[in-house]
Amino acid sequence: MITASRATSRALLITGTVGVGKTSVADAAGALLADAGIPNAVLDLDRLCQSWPSPEGDPFNNGVLLRNLRSVASNYLDAGVERLVLAGVAESQADCERYQDAVGVDLSVCRLKVSLPVVRHRLARRHDNDPDGLRWHLGRSGKLDQILDHAQVEDFSIDATDDSIPAIAEAVLRAAGWR
Repeated sequence: MITASRATSRALLITGTVGVGKTSVADAAGALLADAGIPNAVLDLDRLCQSWPSPEGDPFNNGVLLRNLRSVASNYLDAGVERLVLAGVAESQADCERYQDAVGVDLSVCRLKVSLPVVRHRLARRHDNDPDGLRWHLGRSGKLDQILDHAQVEDFSIDATDDSIPAIAEAVLRAAGWR
């Protein structure tokens, strides 16, 4: 088994409203890190809590998310991963603290920003055959963007409007000090 020192391992949460490109940018960041020979893992936080039904009082299934994140991050770090790239939403500083506690290493937060008309266009493409999903995501996008504006959980932000996904991922990694 390969083990990296957790003292040198780091985590990065890529956050933003729905449709901003968190998962796509996280995947591209993981590929860039791999190309540079840096052991990494990419975790889509939505997938770590995707189960039905959610417990009463926990509509986004955060309890399961944190338990799964703790286990999966530990497994990756034990296997030698030096960089954890997380794609997900942190609506408060308390969310960031819970994520950092779960991963067990230093966590930086990058907020991707895109204008709401662009987000709405992306969501319309993504939910082309899912009118209920589109309706929910359109309603959530503006509300979540306001929550994130107010919470200011990010250490830095990147405009993700016009550049390619790889270029945005490169900008995120540079801003994080990982490149």
